[in-house]
Amino acid sequence: MTVRSAAAAVLAAAATAVTAAVGVLALGGEAVAAPVPQPAAATAEIRAAAGQAAAAPETLATLARFFAREGKVSADAAQPRIEGEAIPVNHLSPDFVAGKAGAPVARLEFLASEAVSSDGQRAALWTARTEAGWQVVNIATGDDEFRYAQAGAAKLPGGTVFREPQIDAWYVAGGNRVLPLDEDAVRAVGAQGATLSAYRARVVKAYGDKLPGSAYAEGGMAGGFAGSAEPGAPVAVMAGAGALALGGAGVLAVRRSRRSPA
Repeated sequence: MTVRSAAAAVLAAAATAVTAAVGVLALGGEAVAAPVPQPAAATAEIRAAAGQAAAAPETLATLARFFAREGKVSADAAQPRIEGEAIPVNHLSPDFVAGKAGAPVARLEFLASEAVSSDGQRAALWTARTEAGWQVVNIATGDDEFRYAQAGAAKLPGGTVFREPQIDAWYVAGGNRVLPLDEDAVRAVGAQGATLSAYRARVVKAYGDKLPGSAYAEGGMAGGFAGSAEPGAPVAVMAGAGALALGGAGVLAVRRSRRSPA
């Protein structure tokens, strides 16, 4: 199981998972600029820009050190490569929870590019729009983003795959249905899923009083911690997920346990 946040309700943190990262992430010795609000959709141009950032020489050099962190392969032998194009990663939208008219159930948080080392290790590069353009802002072990994107496309073609980070649940939504993609989502909405209105009722009950600007958020409770996040990590992810600092490069990565889609 992926380690969850210490607090069950961290919507305020999810609202700023990429757009309000604490600190900076150093890639190849260069500090990554502060993230800014993400686009509403991942256009072909945006995917291309994210892919270019992921495949940049300095990013690959950082990946080589990342894959060598546990001694499974040396940095020189890691020879990381990027497979496929960048894909959008959506999270539960605070506007949907707040009941904003026309708000979709999820919003774009970042784009993910799949990195593979010579010994088969896999990682997801999270790329976001920053003040300096599209940049890699984090590295996560495993390939969750890509597996759940495939699972969602198979289960509900044309649907929107998204993650509810507060409970680390993955879903696919389309029309008036929200269907589960992993065991956490099954526990939340049942094996057959839920109507969109029923899902909204559930998340409003869970997070409605913890939105950005709420007393909960203003009190520093977002993410289930008060100022204890590691520098350079998206707040919602780092709350309880754990960080891995890679030598002098200052690269922070989320370590995840592999799960299979339901």
